[in-house]
Amino acid sequence: MSGEGHRAVPDAPSTVRRWGLRLLAVAVVLALLAGVVVGLTLTAPSFARAAGLPVTLLGGEAADPPDPSTPPIRLAAVGADAPVPTQAGLAAVLDARAAALGDLTGAVLDPATGTALWSRRPNDPQVPASVTKLLTGSAALLRLDPTMRLTTSVVAGPTPDTIVLVAGGDPTLSSLPAGRQTVYPDAARLDDLVAAVSASRAGQPPVKRVLVDVSHYENGGGNGVAPGWDPTDVASGFVAPIVPVMLDGGRSDPTVLDVPRTATPASDAARELGARLTRGGTAPTVAVGAAPPNAPVLGRVASPPVTELVRTALQNSDNVLAEALGREVARAVGEPTTFDGAARAVTRVLAEAGIDTTGVVLADTSGLSVNDRVPATALSGVLAPAAAPTGTDPRTPALRPLLDGLPVAGGGGTLADRYVAGTPSADGRGWVRAKTGTLTAANALAGVVDTADGRTLVFSFMSNGVDPGTARPRLDALAAALHDCGCR
Repeated sequence: MSGEGHRAVPDAPSTVRRWGLRLLAVAVVLALLAGVVVGLTLTAPSFARAAGLPVTLLGGEAADPPDPSTPPIRLAAVGADAPVPTQAGLAAVLDARAAALGDLTGAVLDPATGTALWSRRPNDPQVPASVTKLLTGSAALLRLDPTMRLTTSVVAGPTPDTIVLVAGGDPTLSSLPAGRQTVYPDAARLDDLVAAVSASRAGQPPVKRVLVDVSHYENGGGNGVAPGWDPTDVASGFVAPIVPVMLDGGRSDPTVLDVPRTATPASDAARELGARLTRGGTAPTVAVGAAPPNAPVLGRVASPPVTELVRTALQNSDNVLAEALGREVARAVGEPTTFDGAARAVTRVLAEAGIDTTGVVLADTSGLSVNDRVPATALSGVLAPAAAPTGTDPRTPALRPLLDGLPVAGGGGTLADRYVAGTPSADGRGWVRAKTGTLTAANALAGVVDTADGRTLVFSFMSNGVDPGTARPRLDALAAALHDCGCR
């Protein structure tokens, strides 16, 4: 991420991962990734064979050993009857550590009861950085159909040699061929769109002009840059101008999170579409233009569903995708599909769901703007129902997928290279799941963790005025301390 007028400091790069299970209980992943062994015993030669290595590398014999027994892996939620930390116990553990974090605000809640167990000026708004995506993701999960997909279409143009690329809000459409991984799992492919258009236009004149219809966003997205964004954010690779169609989030390399982005993503997408349709021929001209009414559809592709888009936005801290989701929330509630409209829509949807949005002021829906202000209570307000025991909060079914999008300490997403061995936060590795937030002088961490006694807690910490190199490890240590203690 970047701060206005300062050199950008991004969230830690992530390893894009596909988890095979969608866990509907907050503590399931914690036990798996913490290295809890569930009866797995393998001999060294067995390990070598499983890894495809010669047995002699690990001192094994040539003869096959007995087959290992199948480990009894069991997934189960943490019960709500585990001991609850006391306020005094948490204060004794957290207060001393919090003192080194500058202007720190925060809260720790028991999601099973909604009880606040520790707080530090939780109602004071701070610059939130990318933890803003928790609010955007929550609004999307609460208001949008979780199976909804963003479509990109091509229709016939006003003349036989013209086609129109109709933007549908999907920034994940990929320029890479099928089989090549992008930063967006299961993204739609431009090649599939090209194949469909080519088949539909068989026997027609070659394409000489490609129009791109960006009316899915009001004013085509304007200049695509929110108030409070650093002018270098596009070149630095943290965002592209927000328009309703782009390839790979506007990245110059679709496989890398933070690489320079294009300043003209919609035109670039139209240009690449035309080039692939006319391989070996004269490249079509490109211009912005509206699709004719009731024009025949020549091809259409669709993004992954909303639930997966929210997960990817949180895991990768993807600013472009968060802005796209914010605009879809705006569209759903009748707000303008602009930065202001999306910000109002997110806040409105949360408030209508009974989440306290007092003090929330948003200039965007990604958290890249230094003009954003969010109190810790708003972050806890979305995380607590997401982590609540099943059946105790009517918002839980909609918000539960929020937890699946949270990066795992030392395991994935923007926490992949944090909580390393030998640091004060090492004990939180695998146990902490949290959304990160980093601007030049604004740092945040908000998520869930189990205590040593097995009680699931929700936490939200925001530190302003301290550089990321100092704040990040200390925020990590705060969350790890919640896991280390029973705090009773």
